[in-house]
Amino acid sequence: MARDLDGSYQPNAKARKQQEKDLRRMEFRRAIESYSEQRQLLRDIVDYPELRDITVWQVSAAASPKNAPQSR
Repeated sequence: MARDLDGSYQPNAKARKQQEKDLRRMEFRRAIESYSEQRQLLRDIVDYPELRDITVWQVSAAASPKNAPQSR
């Protein structure tokens, strides 16, 4: 691990590439989990005829972290 005189970590190229790879892997995993949760929610609401018009896009918009209230 390369450290500057002030003690901050400066990753080398190999470490940076691994970090980027890990970030992409986590984004992919989150996308899979989100898709799985959306499908489960749609399966859960299939028994309610008044909710049958809800689409995957509406579910994903409601479950999106962007739409969640931010705590300060």
